[in-house]
Amino acid sequence: MTRGRFITIEGGEGAGKSTQVERLIAALTRAGITARRTREPGGSENAEAIRHLLLEGARDRWDAISEALLLYAARRDHVCRHIEPALKRGEWVVCDRFADSTIAYQGYGRGLPLAELRALHRFTLGDFQPDVTLILDLSVDQGLTRASLRPEAADRFERLDRNFHERLRKGFREIAAANPQRCVVIDAAAGVDAVHRGIVRAISSTLGVAVLP
Repeated sequence: MTRGRFITIEGGEGAGKSTQVERLIAALTRAGITARRTREPGGSENAEAIRHLLLEGARDRWDAISEALLLYAARRDHVCRHIEPALKRGEWVVCDRFADSTIAYQGYGRGLPLAELRALHRFTLGDFQPDVTLILDLSVDQGLTRASLRPEAADRFERLDRNFHERLRKGFREIAAANPQRCVVIDAAAGVDAVHRGIVRAISSTLGVAVLP
């Protein structure tokens, strides 16, 4: 059986990742591809429990190292129990955030050494990486404004200061520049439809499949 493909959608707060994951799943389904949606932190029963620990509570509830360890505990469970089995069945998996978010948030944002975060990834997941990563790029002002309009309360990371979010954006851009074979930057300031078309074009050209918006 042909192995499925693993696609991740990344970006700062308010970039529209969840909306685009949903639309991409619909486009893949129309193309006859069996695709499943998931998210991080979370995606498995154990990982969802860790998600609540990470996102709720005071901004200083966890230090950066604790966050990274919790994230990778959740990520390993998610990959082992859900993502890898789905890929082996030939399904495509589209994930709202993955390991690049840990590099951006705990590395660029919180200041942890990037080499140590990459070593943590290798220790927990080996060389497991997405086939394609779409990075939704948006100015901090636009992103935080959009995030503030959500009906749910802001999480621990959304409540961090502007400088933190500027470092996140810089981090995601540098991740994309360092991994051009895997990462595609999409202008998230465009309308929802335009962003979706950009994502579909990137998936079609990178993975060699015919997917229509």
